[in-house]
Amino acid sequence: MRLDKFLCKSTELTRIEATALIVAGEVLVNGQTVTSASTQVHENNRITLDGQVLTPRASRYIMMHKPLDTLSSNVDGDYPSVMNCLDVDKVCDLHIAGRLDADTTGLVLVTDDGRWSFNIINPKYHCEKVYRVSLRDPINDDVAGKFACGVQLQGEASLTLPAKLEVVSPTEVLLTITEGRYHQVKRMFAAVGNRVNGLHRQQVGDIKLDIGLGQWRYLTTEEINSFSVLQL
Repeated sequence: MRLDKFLCKSTELTRIEATALIVAGEVLVNGQTVTSASTQVHENNRITLDGQVLTPRASRYIMMHKPLDTLSSNVDGDYPSVMNCLDVDKVCDLHIAGRLDADTTGLVLVTDDGRWSFNIINPKYHCEKVYRVSLRDPINDDVAGKFACGVQLQGEASLTLPAKLEVVSPTEVLLTITEGRYHQVKRMFAAVGNRVNGLHRQQVGDIKLDIGLGQWRYLTTEEINSFSVLQL
């Protein structure tokens, strides 16, 4: 992680305060003065401030049920940030592992562990995300086959990776994808002549959403570790 983030995770310093101390040469990494806040460090490095060895707090892993018209962001914008739903210290240190559009509800995973979230959002690890999709028009019989082969999204050179489609009703389906392209689900259905009227993410990897709208909880150890076994 970045050195400034390490300091914030090991002390009560804000990011601005941590950066100021680093630039002033007050922080040593393995006995050497480091003055760049963006320097990458590891938890097994010996990092000291004023002669005191710093030990980072344990990482946090959270499930949240994102409400409609909220932003997958740490700050408010045209809509309020989904982080407003959290009642935890140092919310600013957390980030979302796989964002959802403002008009999409469902499972959001929040953490301060960048290596963990990388396994979720990087398509090469094939982490499955399951969406419940409400459609404008009845689904055509050939769409599942098209999605399984990959479809061409407007403005993109490569086909989407194979996706699984399960029909729940003529206008409601479950779609499983392993990518996170911009507005991907909406654009996939647009590519086959349909339109998404409602979108809800109900599962990421082995983790299934099991809390009410706007609620959150910490992940279990088993849930956290489930992403460490993702294969290339």
